[in-house]
Amino acid sequence: MKKLNHTLAIGFFALSMSTIYGCNLKVENTKNKPLIAQVIPAEDEKPAKQYVKIALLLDTSNSMDGLINQAKAQLWDIVNEFTYAKCGNEARPSLQIALYEYGNDDISAREGYIRQVIGFSSDLDEISEKLFSLTTNGGEEFCGQVINNSLKQLDWGKNADDLKMIFIAGNEPFTQGRLDYKDATSQAKEKDVIVNTIFCGNYDQGVGSKWKNGAELTGGEYMAIDHNRQVVHVATPYDDIIIQLNSKLNKTYVSYGYAGARKMAVQAEQDVNAYEMNESVALKRAVSKSSKLYNNSSWDLVDAAEDEEFRVSELRKEDLPKELQAKSVKEIEKYIDDKKVERAKIQSEIQELNKKREAYIAKNQKEEKGELESALLRAIKTQAAKKNYKWDKK
Repeated sequence: MKKLNHTLAIGFFALSMSTIYGCNLKVENTKNKPLIAQVIPAEDEKPAKQYVKIALLLDTSNSMDGLINQAKAQLWDIVNEFTYAKCGNEARPSLQIALYEYGNDDISAREGYIRQVIGFSSDLDEISEKLFSLTTNGGEEFCGQVINNSLKQLDWGKNADDLKMIFIAGNEPFTQGRLDYKDATSQAKEKDVIVNTIFCGNYDQGVGSKWKNGAELTGGEYMAIDHNRQVVHVATPYDDIIIQLNSKLNKTYVSYGYAGARKMAVQAEQDVNAYEMNESVALKRAVSKSSKLYNNSSWDLVDAAEDEEFRVSELRKEDLPKELQAKSVKEIEKYIDDKKVERAKIQSEIQELNKKREAYIAKNQKEEKGELESALLRAIKTQAAKKNYKWDKK
């Protein structure tokens, strides 16, 4: 049938004497300057935290299993890439990912065969869980409509310095559906959202079916990939150690609240999913878990305690794991601190081993990176540079 595969702040501008905020704007030195023309923003007018927002729109019609598999694997490449990203003001941006599927007969025709799988989220385990839940079935692929839905349904924010990107992947003509893709991309441009298109198939065929034009209208990138290309694993002497450290890392998580036990189970399940797909995917996920982008403060006491407003004394006894319910507040705080130290040590070890792993792969890898991985990272770096993002691997 169809040969498809899933590839997948507002900067505050004042007068010339103003202090300026934003990722790609440097703070101006106002020392010794007259205060007459100076505008000082109120506390609530300061731009919010910097965000990178990525919406993945994946065709899940027949024959797109390869695309989905690449998306499952490349999620961790995206996360690991942004581990090193910095704004122009040296701040680390927060990463949020949303996921849509389209072109699947299992979705109502009244919805245009389109479904929001998950809205913008920084919960990496949940995003992985949703990706692994995707299945394929034949349907109509309405590219303009799914882009339009993602623009209307997702909270893209109004920060001009946020990096906002859509990646839409598929292999049917970009022109299908009642909603013209040109109207959808026009709306994207108004929201400062860049649309990147990934055609699963021949480059020239994608050009002829308007995938290239769909990207060009917002300044995005057009890419053609082999969605059936298999993820290649290059074994290194550091792999087994990293996998073992990942298991130790999981034991530093201390669940709390009504969702704690379930979320901890999801964490373990996604480790298994990654490993069963490919050992390299499991390794990349372990590296992601050793970064600051992997945060589980909603259910893990160690991450939650990083918030200066967090108070152990305000937790209900029934919200704590059984091993902590009989302990005093001071004992619980010490327990959390000990786990924090242990986790930091393990994460540091994983990071150091991963540097050696990457160096080994660079020296011994004969195969190129995965098709989707290369396409995504190339587009991300190109567009991030325009917002004055930089990559610091020190």
